[in-house]
Amino acid sequence: MEISRVFDILDRYRNGYENPTVLNTKENKVWKSYSTEDFIEAATHVSYGLLKLGLTRDDKVAIISNNRPEWNFVDFGSQQAGIATAPIYPTISINDLKFIMNHSEVRIAFISDKSILAKLQSIESELPHLKYVFSFNPIEGVKPFSEFIELGKQNAQPERLREIKDSIRPDDLLSILYTSGTTGIPKGAMLSHRNLVSNIQACERFAPFTKHWRALSFLPLNHVYERMVCTLYLYHGMSVYYAESFETIGDNCREIKPQIFVAVPRIIERVYERITSAGEKLTGFKRKLFDWSVDLAHRYNEKGNGFVYNIQHKIADALVYKKWRAAVGGELECIASGGAALNSKLERIFTCAGLKMLQGYGLTETSPVISVNRYGEDNIRFGTVGPICSNIEVKIAEEDGEILMRGPSLMMGYYKNPEATAEVIDKEGWFHTGDVGTFIENKFLKITDRKKEIFKTSAGKYIAPVAIENKLKECKYIEQCMVVGEGQKFASALIVPSLSNFKEYCKQNQIEWTSNGEMSRHEALKKIINNHIREINKTLAAFEQLKRCEILDKEWSIEGGEITPKLSLKRKVIKEQNLALINKIFSVED
Repeated sequence: MEISRVFDILDRYRNGYENPTVLNTKENKVWKSYSTEDFIEAATHVSYGLLKLGLTRDDKVAIISNNRPEWNFVDFGSQQAGIATAPIYPTISINDLKFIMNHSEVRIAFISDKSILAKLQSIESELPHLKYVFSFNPIEGVKPFSEFIELGKQNAQPERLREIKDSIRPDDLLSILYTSGTTGIPKGAMLSHRNLVSNIQACERFAPFTKHWRALSFLPLNHVYERMVCTLYLYHGMSVYYAESFETIGDNCREIKPQIFVAVPRIIERVYERITSAGEKLTGFKRKLFDWSVDLAHRYNEKGNGFVYNIQHKIADALVYKKWRAAVGGELECIASGGAALNSKLERIFTCAGLKMLQGYGLTETSPVISVNRYGEDNIRFGTVGPICSNIEVKIAEEDGEILMRGPSLMMGYYKNPEATAEVIDKEGWFHTGDVGTFIENKFLKITDRKKEIFKTSAGKYIAPVAIENKLKECKYIEQCMVVGEGQKFASALIVPSLSNFKEYCKQNQIEWTSNGEMSRHEALKKIINNHIREINKTLAAFEQLKRCEILDKEWSIEGGEITPKLSLKRKVIKEQNLALINKIFSVED
């Protein structure tokens, strides 16, 4: 059956999409599964519970939790009752939490742990709309989710719920997703049922999904990217497994043997770093075989390869690549990448190894996918974000190359912020993404940079920092980096080293490890990074080349406020925190 509202997926389950393991989570080191019937029942009890507490369509429900089946129970239960959700990252700052809770006038919050409770308690007197808090995990002094479910069970109102469901239109508000943003206060993108459903339908066949596929989920459900893709999984009746943490992704892959997961580039980079680290420990013939296989993967062409190459590929696959696939469960069909630019080198290597990389592009405001590389003849180009979704229009602005989009997945607008809405959606309905791009072969969209991140040197030359940063991160000893130099004579970079990889280097080279701070300044690390920068500079125009790069001794984090939950740099924050160091870089005459 077709769906027009997201919660119609539950009715779809009743019509041939039953699954005994549709939602799965680890409890006490054992996987606990929920069937489609369990899902329907729990969501219905959530709907009844919300109605019993007197919530109406004007109210909002906050979900502040890690990924887990209960997240979906509350989400779909709220939808059926016609009540919009305002999902919030568990790692959010107290100031942003207070803003979102008050701006969306949240009446009830579902949380998962003590750290979230502590934040709510610290601003309790400043949250006049919040009336109820329930916790998925046991927390002393907080009503458990099981009590809320029981409240719904004991106060079933099937006729009233049916009337509410029948009255909900596709264009009604589904959820308010607050963009973490790299500057300014959060903006609440209002997404309707039509927005999300249209994007699900546009992406329905980007991979050969079947109800027998298993998906591993670890990016936050609070973000539109993971939320849409998980909804797409549920639409197909697939089994979704929620990883215990980022650290257990590998173990969870080997346990459940997924066919798909989605990731941001940094996670994919780390997977590759582990592969290369393991290869560097090999010796003799095994090391030569590994290096040959990596070199072969570097030369893989998505448009097709010759007869000799294909013979070599079969040998490498049998001896090396199959071990890479085994490390992620052995049955992985594809990895979808989004949220930031993925290095085309990684697309090439992983796809050659039988781990098809599908890079896509979108924003919270577009629900989110605008374009994506996908299965099918001639539908993948490395270094691009794929063909445009079938129900979406895209054009490139003539004056500055900005990507403009319009279509049914475009948000309703920013909540309580018509001025900000008017800034990004013009009178003809085009959404101005803020990204700069071009079309390759008149089919594949390529992102060249963020419009707001491009800066000009004092010589009037424009520099696109993201492309240079991606080159920097090809070095396994660089964890994070940010190119600076706006208004200056030259470009430079702030670099956060990968101390875990450098620690392994020190072991292999009999270098004594002291403290993280001291090792960040170690001459051996400086030499490795500077050599990499010299190689990069050979590929850059003279005005783009990096000079006087500085290595930092503190990693940027979500908690520290330097990066967003999807791991994008908050450039303004990083500049402010390192202003003295940046001034030092540019204070010496070249």
